[in-house]
Amino acid sequence: MEAFYYLFFGIIGAILATFLPGLLNMYSAKISMTEGKKRAFLFATGVSLAVLVLTLIALFFARFLDKNPEVIAILQKVVLGIFISMTIYFFFIAKDVRKQPVREVAHSKSNLFFRGFLLSILNLLPVPFWVYISITFRSFKWFTFSQLSVIVTSVGSSIGTFIVMVVYIWFFRPKENQKEMNVNMNYLIGAVTAIVSLFTLLKIIKTM
Repeated sequence: MEAFYYLFFGIIGAILATFLPGLLNMYSAKISMTEGKKRAFLFATGVSLAVLVLTLIALFFARFLDKNPEVIAILQKVVLGIFISMTIYFFFIAKDVRKQPVREVAHSKSNLFFRGFLLSILNLLPVPFWVYISITFRSFKWFTFSQLSVIVTSVGSSIGTFIVMVVYIWFFRPKENQKEMNVNMNYLIGAVTAIVSLFTLLKIIKTM
């Protein structure tokens, strides 16, 4: 039963982290349109496998931080600064994505799996996300850093990422949606980072 909890935790966490349109999601949808769904699934599989590796790294790092609370206190302030900077960027600096057409990308027909794996590895966002989430849930006693929890959560994170990629591959159409998009996605991302900044600030104040 415990394993199912951590699997569900990983799946839901990954879905929440990746459901907004991003480079990898849009890329998979584009491959689906230009080269077919089977090739897009190869790309998505590579991405998901890389997420599993990144989540493992994040959770091992988070376990180390959990044993060194003085480091967490420092990192919380660093994270707060990063998320405040990201909020300012997405609200006031980033270009309006409604005006940015999706670029045509030349796809390799032989290494989509490895392309997905490499691009996902270079995208290090799952690492700070899972470090923050796992430590936060650990503080509420909703998560432990046992070997079972780390492995099963990482598998769940990979599955959740693949689910989101499949949704984009099957249902998302970049060119069509680009014309009909009325919401600047930068504002949505900025709102998320603002909420995270607020929670982090409150947590810092609480521990002072």
